[in-house]
Amino acid sequence: MSEMGKMLIGMGCVLILVGVLLVVAARLHLPLGKLPGDILYRGKNTTVYFPLATCIVVSVVLTVVLWLVGKVRK
Repeated sequence: MSEMGKMLIGMGCVLILVGVLLVVAARLHLPLGKLPGDILYRGKNTTVYFPLATCIVVSVVLTVVLWLVGKVRK
């Protein structure tokens, strides 16, 4: 039970960190979500938005960060 509590606390800290980063990114006016390659379709009654380029950029950044964290831990 103790391990589960520690895991939940860790996940909560990660969520707080992600929330803070999103607030900071919004204040810096980063173009995430409006990159070339993001797909936006507007029909008569429908809007479909898929941030393809943004997903790729975020994935690459997270891969590099997690790779660096793994290197530091060893």
